[in-house]
Amino acid sequence: MKTSYHEIASLAARQGEPEFLADLGQRARALRAQAGQSRKLLAEKSGLSERYIAQLEAGKGNVSVLLLRRICHGINVPLTMLFQSPTDNAPLFEEFQSLLTTADIKSIEAARRALREPARQPSGPVRRLDRVALIGLRGAGKSTLARLAADELKWPFFELNREIERDHGLQVHEIFPLYGQDGYRRLEQASLRGLTTRAGAMLLATNGGLVSDALSMEILLENFYTIWIKASPDEHLERVRAQGKTRIIADDDTALEELRAILGEREVHYARAHATVDTTGKSIAHSLHDLLEVIAAHSGTAIRSNQAFAAG
Repeated sequence: MKTSYHEIASLAARQGEPEFLADLGQRARALRAQAGQSRKLLAEKSGLSERYIAQLEAGKGNVSVLLLRRICHGINVPLTMLFQSPTDNAPLFEEFQSLLTTADIKSIEAARRALREPARQPSGPVRRLDRVALIGLRGAGKSTLARLAADELKWPFFELNREIERDHGLQVHEIFPLYGQDGYRRLEQASLRGLTTRAGAMLLATNGGLVSDALSMEILLENFYTIWIKASPDEHLERVRAQGKTRIIADDDTALEELRAILGEREVHYARAHATVDTTGKSIAHSLHDLLEVIAAHSGTAIRSNQAFAAG
């Protein structure tokens, strides 16, 4: 007796398959955004309709996807194994995939580092001594410190948001209404990749939310010595107010609560940086000195003057 579509849909609801389709849709949408393709362009390249792609990204994938998933559940293998081309390393690859399904995040990170490290060449991007990027929450002082450090080191200074605006002919505040978060991330990745192709030294100040995008963060860590400019939520708020950016702040208590929530969410990503400079309770001169010390320890670049720190 054949199973009807409605019977399958009913069973799917009991087995958590709507959540699977929603996750699948989000991944498909993210991968399309990373590729810089519109639904129309992807439809032309894949021979599928825009309507189908929209349904897939909305978590309403074809029921056949669910049937394939059930087959894999039945034989206890990841869904991806159905789509792997046979290779000499297939048994090892299958074992590795199986281990990943039960591994904790620390084990996965350790395995990723072990796999990536041998492939890096001594002259590879991570080992470049003259490429430094600063990350951190808004108000940490990334742009100010990056500009001052670049002046001290005689390195070119870049601010990622300004590069996005220059590359794409739009102000950042214009991008979100036109293209949304996904569109902004796509432009951000394009500008970041463009910076990685530039020759010579540079000091880059990124935007606070870059770390929330996995691909952008990987590009950054692969191509720059990345430093987290850290500060307490109270100081973030004080500095944002000092910049006159009060339009996003309702009152101190609400703003501080929001900042703590954002920092708590992003802290695990910021902590992936190669180094940290904590600016809490420090003057700009003191923080600049600390930053230059970290860069010097990494690159072997001598700090020519400590007068700014002494004056602070």
